[in-house]
Amino acid sequence: MNKAVSLLKKVHIHPLLWAMAGIAVATAHFVELSLLLLIIFIHEMGHAGAASFFSWRIRKISLLPFGGVAEMDEHGNRSLFEESIVVAAGPLQHIWMAGLAFVLYQAGVLPDYWHVRFHEFNMMVLLFNLLPVWPLDGGKLVFLLLSIRKPFPEAHVKTIQVSWGVLAFFALAILAAAPFTLNVLVILGFLAFTLHYEYRQRRYVFLRFLMERYYGNNGEFRLLKNINVSEEEEVVSVLEKFQRGCKHQVIVKRKNGTEAALDENELLHAYFAEKHLQAKIGDLVYTY
Repeated sequence: MNKAVSLLKKVHIHPLLWAMAGIAVATAHFVELSLLLLIIFIHEMGHAGAASFFSWRIRKISLLPFGGVAEMDEHGNRSLFEESIVVAAGPLQHIWMAGLAFVLYQAGVLPDYWHVRFHEFNMMVLLFNLLPVWPLDGGKLVFLLLSIRKPFPEAHVKTIQVSWGVLAFFALAILAAAPFTLNVLVILGFLAFTLHYEYRQRRYVFLRFLMERYYGNNGEFRLLKNINVSEEEEVVSVLEKFQRGCKHQVIVKRKNGTEAALDENELLHAYFAEKHLQAKIGDLVYTY
């Protein structure tokens, strides 16, 4: 109960949403708007509830004029299993909501018109969120899948590239089916802005990922993975090979044919605490 109350306290309603509510009242569409917002709210609370179960740091749960978002203060170092559950928890809410609506309809509680409208809204929100476009749930799943095989920065950039491709195809498909409406333009504009901003912030996102590892805020590692490098490689280029869900040991191959090993914590300490920003990895071998 306490967790549920604390989650409700984190709900933030965007000021423009109040304006939309006023317009909905004036145009006799308030019930439709309320139904749509209820579905979005439950969807986002699904994410927040799963995150709270795993003791994630939840910043706020925002209801926006064109959707919602549960903002987490986590930066890619929770286990892939945990993050998969948190991402999937939103879409899964639509299953029981559809079942409950059907039961209420069969019981005569929910009129036919509102059952149809609820089903349309429910499917619309579900399918839209499953689009493989960052920061939608589908885009986050793409990031998780790429993270299984690829280093964090590479998986992040490829997710953004895939998102741009899907967003462009989605926009063309809508344009071919029907002219853009204001709502569609706002949503497409928001997604395009988010992708542009995410790409510009990619170095900052990567640094936050490394900082979380350095300060120990990470989940369980699924495996130990060695990173083989030469002693001439720079520290930052080695850090760019770090992968989510993996504990790394850096194997440094020297020119004389011998090898030395560095734990990832030694590398992170050298980068963040000792400010060896441009150092070569071979220099750290002799230091440690």
